[in-house]
Amino acid sequence: PLVCGYLKMYEGTKNEITLPVKLNAKFLLGSEGAHLNISGISGLAAKTSYAMFLMKSIQETYTTKLSDDDSVAFVLFNVKGRDLMAIHCENEELDSKTIEEYNGLGLSQEPFKQVKYYIPYYDSKSTKQRSTYLCPEDVSSYVESSYLKKFKYVYEDDKESIEMMFANVEDPNQTMEAIVSKIIDENDPDFGKLKTWNDFVETVNENSKKSSSGPRNEISVLSWRKFKRIVNKAIKNDDMFAQRVIPTQSECRLADELKKIKKNEIHVIDIAKLPEDKQSFVFGDAVKTIYNLKLGEYDNEDGVAPPSRIVIFIDELNKYASNDAPKNSPILRQILDVTERGRSLGVVLFGAEQFRSAIHKRVTGNCATHAYGRTNSIETSTGEYKSLPDTYRNMLTRLSQGEYLVQNPIFRSLLKIRFPKPVYKQFK
Repeated sequence: PLVCGYLKMYEGTKNEITLPVKLNAKFLLGSEGAHLNISGISGLAAKTSYAMFLMKSIQETYTTKLSDDDSVAFVLFNVKGRDLMAIHCENEELDSKTIEEYNGLGLSQEPFKQVKYYIPYYDSKSTKQRSTYLCPEDVSSYVESSYLKKFKYVYEDDKESIEMMFANVEDPNQTMEAIVSKIIDENDPDFGKLKTWNDFVETVNENSKKSSSGPRNEISVLSWRKFKRIVNKAIKNDDMFAQRVIPTQSECRLADELKKIKKNEIHVIDIAKLPEDKQSFVFGDAVKTIYNLKLGEYDNEDGVAPPSRIVIFIDELNKYASNDAPKNSPILRQILDVTERGRSLGVVLFGAEQFRSAIHKRVTGNCATHAYGRTNSIETSTGEYKSLPDTYRNMLTRLSQGEYLVQNPIFRSLLKIRFPKPVYKQFK
């Protein structure tokens, strides 16, 4: 059983009691059911705080388990400011009431353990804008304490993820897809022998100038130009797309780090300061790596021994899995793979968004657990909330911060629960 919050009974009277609410982990992390969706208005619903509370509960519960067949690790994406960039540090503003709440739930007030942070590479000596909201002093101290690495993408190893840049680009004739297939074809006369991002950008430029006659140019010049615009915007002048990785300078390839994830570890990937196309690229590449890791694709490599389950947490899920996402979006395809087949592999999605009605139905439909936070009456009148009785729909418009209605197969009805404030450092 996992603590997912608490109920208050006889509130406001001298008989008031607090009851911990426990979930069966099998319905949150598999094998019976998996995936969690958290929805609610920004700020009022405290979605990230609730997801982090659940993950703290999971980490503490599973730390004591010795068996590798029942182990868990986490990959979190930091999408807002410095929100999740100090989860290993104590929250020095915890009051006695919060400490009491944690004690009552049987949880410690300690922050997260075994945390690793990854930020997009930037040259600290250059005058270019930094790639993270962490201040330079924090970056230096994290690097010195071996908490943080800067990630890069190397053309030869990462070209197959280029398609992730086109996750939100409408491609009705699949021409972008055709170009990506050409690029990753080892025997392609134009792209097969390329070694660097610079060579790649130059070759794309050449293709966008060619006249479109002859069988080699079945992809139109206009399509190449569209491709060139998107790729140039992302890759040019960005240190993250590099010639090589220098491990002695705390640099890494993100995929190499994720392949070696071990039980109870938390890997935090900072994408908050990246533009949307690059956020998609990093998120898509990471999810693909985790999915392939659990499929067993890297089993022959040194240091690969993944836990039985990996939880992926992403806020602003609507950026990648909305109803409006292009049908052939590679990231939507990845997320659908995770929600539809991830349970049996041990890949679990914890997703959060402001408006649940904006999320692809096959994503929310495959979540076994749902946490509904405060929202408005326009949202509750959409089809997504039809299955909820009127009483609960009305309740959703009046919930306080830190209150959720939780739906899980083991609860006969929705439960209104509360949870304590975060135990890790909060940035104002």
